[in-house]
Amino acid sequence: MAGDAKCGWQGRGLAILRMMVGVVFAAHGYQKLFVYHFAGVAGMFKGIGIPLPDVSAIVVTLVELLGGLALFFGLGTRWAALLLAINMTVAVLTVHLKGGFFAPAGFEYPLTLLVANVALALAGPGVCALDNLIRKT
Repeated sequence: MAGDAKCGWQGRGLAILRMMVGVVFAAHGYQKLFVYHFAGVAGMFKGIGIPLPDVSAIVVTLVELLGGLALFFGLGTRWAALLLAINMTVAVLTVHLKGGFFAPAGFEYPLTLLVANVALALAGPGVCALDNLIRKT
């Protein structure tokens, strides 16, 4: 794959984590952009008390869509994961915490995504990522 180093077990593990988390966020960003649209997301944000709902809707939608794609491909992984971790921290604190631990209303799923992004921000993309090709050139 990417870079001179072979993608060993650790690299493959990070790639699987990074790509799956990326797919989840890209899908949610896609849904916000093309199904709910910025106005629908802003309306939801206004209803739950998110500050500057119009601006927040655009930021969150683009962070989820573009950040998810960045994770999937391993481009700017640490920054994308950091932004997505912040996104999930706000989601846990403003929406899911009051629902208890368990899904569907609870915080277990968004907390899992938050922790996965913190792990990716700390560990980096692994050797099986396009980030490595950019660093080598």
